[in-house]
Amino acid sequence: MTFLDSAAAPQTDLVKDGSDQGFMADVVEASRAVPVIVDFWAPWCGPCKTLGPPLEKAVRNAGGKVKLVKINIDENPGVAGQLGVRSIPAVYAFDQGRPVDGFTGALPESQIKLFVERLAGADMTAEIEPILEQAAESLKLGDIGGAAQGFTAVLQLDPTNVKAIAGMARLVLSQGDIEQAREILDHAPPEKANDPDILGVRAAIELAANASDAGDTGELALKVANNPDDLSARFELAEALSARGDLEAASHQLLAIIEKDREWNEDAARKQLLKIFEAAGPMSDVAKQGRRKLSAILFS
Repeated sequence: MTFLDSAAAPQTDLVKDGSDQGFMADVVEASRAVPVIVDFWAPWCGPCKTLGPPLEKAVRNAGGKVKLVKINIDENPGVAGQLGVRSIPAVYAFDQGRPVDGFTGALPESQIKLFVERLAGADMTAEIEPILEQAAESLKLGDIGGAAQGFTAVLQLDPTNVKAIAGMARLVLSQGDIEQAREILDHAPPEKANDPDILGVRAAIELAANASDAGDTGELALKVANNPDDLSARFELAEALSARGDLEAASHQLLAIIEKDREWNEDAARKQLLKIFEAAGPMSDVAKQGRRKLSAILFS
């Protein structure tokens, strides 16, 4: 991308007004020393007035590890046009001469603070963990909007965060979109491919992918009720339940098979049960309670 050139000299101010003519010096070249945030705004923009003060505060609190350049697009439309800015406020972060991050609209002050701190190189673990926990709880309670907002906020701060990637994949999987869940998992770093959170979602996707082949749970449940010793029917019921996301009920059926015949069908029930534990997550109630029951059966 080619920006408008200028002979303007760089300044050391943490927060300053910028221009199209000074963009190369104030932003592109300056970002080779420390990250530079560009805030595109206009006097008539209400959200811009909301965003400005907390953004300036966060930059000043970063102690020189990041700078802010504010550009009034009414007076300086050139660079904004080159960047494709279509609505304001629009915030871009530059590092080593390149745009590396950004957002549009007025964010809550807490998210602005995290955005700036991440650019400044701060350890974001303490700030990210509560957001992840809340998002996971929202997903568990069926609050899809709240979960999406939380996982998205974390990914804006750390695009490679495995828990957030896995969380978003689980979220879309819960809405029945298997292909999108797979696509989201593809964004996980290659070195994290065997992370338990990623493997858990992959297992859940595999179970969900079998939904088209699974039988009717009502008919299978009636078949099992009429003949509790029909382990094949019970296994089919477990598959149907797990394919539809009812991992707890599926684990109960598999445990019943193992209790009756530990090695039935070349240990098929235990293998399927372990896959369910992986899909549910190692710290889930399904996995923890299921492992206790499995241990009680195997070692009784």
